[in-house]
Amino acid sequence: MSKLTALQIKNATRHGMLHDGGGLYLQISKTGSKSWIYRYFSDVKSYDHGLGSYKVLTLAEARDAALHCRKLRAQGIDPIREKKRQRIAARLEAAKSISFKTCVEHYLEAHASAWKSNRHTWKWGRSLELYAYPVLGDLPVGEIDIDLVFRVIDPIWRTKNDTASRVRGRIETILDWARVRGYSEGDNPARWRGNLSHLLPPRDKVAQKQHMNALPYADMPSFWQALTERSTTAAAMLRFTILTATRTGDTRFAVWDEIDIERAIWIIPSERMKAGKEHRIPLSPPAIQILHEQMKQRLSGKQHAADFIFPGPKKRSPHSENAMLSVLDQMGYKKIITVHGFRSTFKVWASEQTDYPNEVSEMALAHTQGNKVQEAYKRTDLLGKRVPLMAEWGNFCTN
Repeated sequence: MSKLTALQIKNATRHGMLHDGGGLYLQISKTGSKSWIYRYFSDVKSYDHGLGSYKVLTLAEARDAALHCRKLRAQGIDPIREKKRQRIAARLEAAKSISFKTCVEHYLEAHASAWKSNRHTWKWGRSLELYAYPVLGDLPVGEIDIDLVFRVIDPIWRTKNDTASRVRGRIETILDWARVRGYSEGDNPARWRGNLSHLLPPRDKVAQKQHMNALPYADMPSFWQALTERSTTAAAMLRFTILTATRTGDTRFAVWDEIDIERAIWIIPSERMKAGKEHRIPLSPPAIQILHEQMKQRLSGKQHAADFIFPGPKKRSPHSENAMLSVLDQMGYKKIITVHGFRSTFKVWASEQTDYPNEVSEMALAHTQGNKVQEAYKRTDLLGKRVPLMAEWGNFCTN
């Protein structure tokens, strides 16, 4: 033990090994570099465990390191395997510092191709950006606990329950993904049963089914007259949404490739539809006129995004979800009617003012009718009957 001196080590230059005792060696390479080695035997085989460079470890520190290795051996622990285990543990600990926001980005990148539309991916991430990121965004995912999740969900649980429920479920999904990847451990703090169920009232106690406020169809002509006095893209988008009886998102993300002007049909692909099924919409003359106006805007270069029919103010982006609602607010209809409510206006008008069968107006609204067996045997979308229906609706609105 302790055979070497500091001076011997400093002056040693010959390639080989200098034994200090107790398994500690100074290894000198052919290039003259020096490093410390702990050599031990296991199952009649010798192993060299690197301790570090001579420039990093002094003789005393190298002896301490060798002593630590001998203690591990006395406990039946292999020094090399223990070092590997510590490195893995260190990497796992470092991985736990990955932020919640980064986990969301990785999750969306991995799963976006399996989802039915880019819109779904965008909405998925956007909801977390709005509600979860302010609290969880930059935090290490391994440190997120039930109190932090509660701070995200509680403020909107009673006022925006549907949104809050979706956000909770998405946080739970991200944390499950992080746990599988080794970024976090233990129970999922965003899980409802057994966790948040003890802190928040049940959904059926706070979430009351509310129908979107709709404009009475008798008021439509006067409303339309006031709406046409507004020349913004958002106002044009609202007029087109009313004439086609579509959902807000269908119009916001509409692109020119979906329009067949010659046949006067708008074909929304299945990946953009709520029911996951292609939807053909007959375009009335007033709807075609709106498209011509938008095309003029596109050709004049006044529109930023060439693909969206109703582009938003930001380049290559659609209008926000609240763009058409803002038009209603500006017209004095704040909290009186909603954009989605115009679908109800159309439905009531079709039921009370026309003789078209109920299934025709239901098909116009892209509602799923009957069970899956009935749907499988239904080979038509009743387009022929819906053409005159939408034409009459267009006449009624613009009268």
